[in-house]
Amino acid sequence: MREARRIVVKVGSSSLTTAAGGLDADRVDALVDVLAKARTRPAAGAPEDGGREIVLVSSGAIAAGLAPLGLIRRPRDLARQQAAASVGQGLLVARYTASFARYGVRVGQVLLTSDDMARRAHHRNASRTLDQLLAMGSLPVVNENDTVATDEIRFGDNDRLAALVAHLVRADLLVLLSDVDGLYDGDPAKPGTSRIEEVRGPADLDGVQIGSSGRAGVGTGGMVTKVEAAGIAAAAGIPVVLTSAVHAADALAGRPTGTHFHPTGRRSADRLLWLQHASTPQGALTLDDGAVHAVTERRTSLLPAGIRAVEGEFSAGDPVELRDVAGRAVARGLVNFDAKEIPQLIGRSTRDLARELGPAYEREVVHRDDLVVMKA
Repeated sequence: MREARRIVVKVGSSSLTTAAGGLDADRVDALVDVLAKARTRPAAGAPEDGGREIVLVSSGAIAAGLAPLGLIRRPRDLARQQAAASVGQGLLVARYTASFARYGVRVGQVLLTSDDMARRAHHRNASRTLDQLLAMGSLPVVNENDTVATDEIRFGDNDRLAALVAHLVRADLLVLLSDVDGLYDGDPAKPGTSRIEEVRGPADLDGVQIGSSGRAGVGTGGMVTKVEAAGIAAAAGIPVVLTSAVHAADALAGRPTGTHFHPTGRRSADRLLWLQHASTPQGALTLDDGAVHAVTERRTSLLPAGIRAVEGEFSAGDPVELRDVAGRAVARGLVNFDAKEIPQLIGRSTRDLARELGPAYEREVVHRDDLVVMKA
């Protein structure tokens, strides 16, 4: 961890706001103090003038908008959540801009949705933007675009987003900050529980009761989302430290704190990680047994001859779920045709389709480069 040069830090709403909503300027400044100093500290083995690069994934937009709008708690309906995010996002970034300015650090705002990252062109744009901000010495502040998000606004907090951003920017370390100082083997509020210092794989979590934790009424995340995010990042080859915001300096300095999740896998194509963990299928294709084997075992593209049925309304480029005849999801991919086009393709060879409908139909329904096999 001391050798990490590019670090993604995620902070939750409860670490930035008051219990009633609204930003806590002292908490924001305390976090910024730690991050700004960490940027100037070279990674172990790096040149003395080689500072660290930090990307901050920050929750807090909705929470920051509660008090200004006269809301006493996070609303349940989507429209008021989006309204709070609209008001709060400006306040959040303005606070970060002013606080980092004390250190001469420029802040760049990046708002993302999972749909942005599942689509090839949008994914490239996000990657280029973040890389360029870092190259120009700015500190990107990333948040989910809550003002337009639909499913994402209900599922996220920003833990999963942080794991995916860490992979997107090829981070050396992901630090998840919360109001809990690590993962415990039970309810940390109860006596007899202890903090788990290291997780080397899923087996280390067998029998551990991972319940929701955190301050109610402000954020959406809990320990479950943080452990899931740590698993995503670790599977992509990125070490993770889960600790409390008050121990952020220790985490960034590589001192023992919180829970350390060791990498369990290797890095894969960025966009496929987003496709697997952040996309929402807009429909489904049922495959015959031969196509299931070809897609999952031989890792080939999906051809129209292997399709048996289509469900949903989707457009070319949308994510769809690929199912076996029993209805089990076996893969997910970006489809090359609209839903209304597929019925005429089912069970037919690309050669026949090209002869009858034209050369545009002599192609895969889902290309193997746009397809990820789901774990059983």
